Amino acid sequence: MLKKVVIANRGEIALRILRACKELDIKTVAIYSTADKDLMHVRLADEAVCIGPPNSTDSYLNIPAVISAAEITNADAIHPGYGFLAENADFAERVESSEFTFIGPTPETIEMMGNKVSAIRAMKAAGIPCVPGSDGALDKNDTTNLELGKRIGYPVIIKAAGGGGGRGMRVVREEASLLNAIAMTRTEAEAAFGNSNVYMEKFLENPRHIEVQILADGKGHAIHLGERDCSMQRRHQKVLEEAPAPGITPEKRAFIGERCVKACEAIKYRGAGTFEFLYENGEFYFIEMNTRIQVEHPVTEMITGIDIIKEQLRVASGKPLSYAQKDIHITGHAIECRINAEDPRSFIPSPGDIQVYHAPGGPGVRVDSHIYTGYRVPPYYDSMIGKVISYGETREIAIAKMKNALEEIIIEGIKTNIPLQKKILHDANFAKGGTNIHYLEKMLENT
Repeated sequence: MLKKVVIANRGEIALRILRACKELDIKTVAIYSTADKDLMHVRLADEAVCIGPPNSTDSYLNIPAVISAAEITNADAIHPGYGFLAENADFAERVESSEFTFIGPTPETIEMMGNKVSAIRAMKAAGIPCVPGSDGALDKNDTTNLELGKRIGYPVIIKAAGGGGGRGMRVVREEASLLNAIAMTRTEAEAAFGNSNVYMEKFLENPRHIEVQILADGKGHAIHLGERDCSMQRRHQKVLEEAPAPGITPEKRAFIGERCVKACEAIKYRGAGTFEFLYENGEFYFIEMNTRIQVEHPVTEMITGIDIIKEQLRVASGKPLSYAQKDIHITGHAIECRINAEDPRSFIPSPGDIQVYHAPGGPGVRVDSHIYTGYRVPPYYDSMIGKVISYGETREIAIAKMKNALEEIIIEGIKTNIPLQKKILHDANFAKGGTNIHYLEKMLENT
């Protein structure tokens, strides 16, 4: 087993990783910016190293500083969490070339799946259903691109090959707008991602966002842990997630899960990963693979009883997976509400001092958060300050528990999106299940 791990992240995920390491008797090193010296995991880690000023470019994204922290503390591995450097193939390569273990996939896998064009090509080869599209980057031939648009059928969407997080996308509803949209997306992609390649796909009008969690040992053995529904989104950013996805039958779960497993076995995937799909009219369409732990992993842990972070640590230690597919049993239902430090109506971030904090509790309620009374939420990073997760024997019970939890939680001194989460939980269409990715934004427009 690994002896000492550098946690190359901050906030709730850093604390989550620290807890998993402690359970496996692994020493921990917290890295932090000057703005984060009071983070909970910094207080609890065996060692802590300040790696730079508040700006993430000079701290959490500073690859030499992160690797130096591992060197001076004699660590043997680095866990990137999510965000920051988690899906940076160059970082993963430099970690391994510095003779540390990168707790995640190989640099080659990260690079392949980080480029949407190569990812789609690899998934098609593995039998994963994909959205009809260009099957590669668009060339500079206007006539060819216009013919392709006709063949796919409008509306289409132009996407940056190196994009992510809802950026680098443009929907085109008529042929007259296509060439201009391609040119604009290319320009934006080059500026944002350093990669001007774009591709074209059929635009699905009202899909749901369904994702499949996998674990793999890097030696050709993989399993899936079922699916999550992440359709409750605003501006392509997830707000609430649940597992299993409403309306997905055991047969459909097995169908898509088995294909994801085969894809992982084919590319010898290592660690935790997530296949993201658009789901419409009973069909799955692959959109991307996240080669890291995800924010919403707790809902899968709640319905399977598996600690995904501990499995990441075991695989990185060279050990086989603790489970075979036959050991995976999905029981009950779980919901996760992301708690953000932001105005619930304008969504403007609300950093500042937390004057009072009281966490909800009771059977079936889990809180993953780094905040505490007196903690100051800095203005430099993502506004998420925690996650509330509820579990029940049925979806209805999980919803009832979440409603109670959101009534119990107290965060004073800053604004949060808890009123928005309450609104979602009391929405009649959410209660029915199966809302699409556009539902929340339309709901907000009408209130």
